[in-house]
Amino acid sequence: MTHIYAVVLTYNRKDLLERCLDAVYAQTRPCDGVIVIDNASNDGTEQMVLDLALPGLELYVLSDNVGASGGFNAGFRMAYQRGADFIWMMDDDVIPSADALQRLIEADESLAARNIKRTFLLSGAYTQEGLVNNAPSLDQRRNRIDYECWPATVDLGVVPVSRATFVSILVPRATLTEFGVPISSMFIWGEDTEFTLRVTRNTPGYLVGASKVLHLRQEGGGAINIRTEKSPARIRYHRHFVRNELFITRKYANRRRLLTTLSHRLWGMFRLLRGGEFYKARIVLQGLLEALAFSPRVESADAPLDSLRVQIRRAVVPAFEMTLPVMSLDIEPASSFLQPEMMPAQ
Repeated sequence: MTHIYAVVLTYNRKDLLERCLDAVYAQTRPCDGVIVIDNASNDGTEQMVLDLALPGLELYVLSDNVGASGGFNAGFRMAYQRGADFIWMMDDDVIPSADALQRLIEADESLAARNIKRTFLLSGAYTQEGLVNNAPSLDQRRNRIDYECWPATVDLGVVPVSRATFVSILVPRATLTEFGVPISSMFIWGEDTEFTLRVTRNTPGYLVGASKVLHLRQEGGGAINIRTEKSPARIRYHRHFVRNELFITRKYANRRRLLTTLSHRLWGMFRLLRGGEFYKARIVLQGLLEALAFSPRVESADAPLDSLRVQIRRAVVPAFEMTLPVMSLDIEPASSFLQPEMMPAQ
């Protein structure tokens, strides 16, 4: 029997989380377990989840906000170490349609019937107005007669992709066994891009047209841009974006692309200086300098959860009326001066 765990990462958005969980529990293909990773929220999220008392739900509250990267890292490892065959990962602002999970599983079965390898299955993400967001990058592998391969599976309602986000992604256990989990020290912005590029180097993932989710956070938003950013909390975190972008480009793109990206960031920094936005320029410079030595390690999915780095201060399984022992989680720190209360949403 196939065991599927849904994992939801949340931080200070309890109303969105409740909507997300309602949708997860309304699936036509029920999950075998649901894990909520609370990234040290302080808005009453923990009590809200406990009051719901949903069957099979496990809540883990981290003692520190370890960013989206650390939260996803923890969630994948938790589900993997519970024996999940598939991990269905999402943020708390994702509202899956009732058959979203079923469609992902059906697509996986259709691909398996043709002996087509796949590293993940992905839902299509839309705004309330029906606009596409979080679009993945089409896989551009070519066949032996030099034509792109992606049309080969359109009759199944799927297309191969490479770069993707964690907005309703179904990851098989075998993928995590072979490639590990997201890099926790990236902290925020880019951990999903790096992970999906890593696992699709030889085998693509697949976007499933019939699996759809509503992604609320992206409505009215756009590309991450420090020049237009107004929130002081988010501005300081743009150093992670700059650093992670250069790290990913250096690791997965060619030298020309790396030089282009570096030139673009330097030019952007000079434009900020010219406009008198010295603090923003300093943040960009900090990201550029950090990128020079940034070479994080990839953790395995079965790494032990008994390190002293980040403590899980509460773990509850309401369905069984039990509180699990407090444990510690090995999350590689991103920086010594992060302030969890200022953590922005992705």
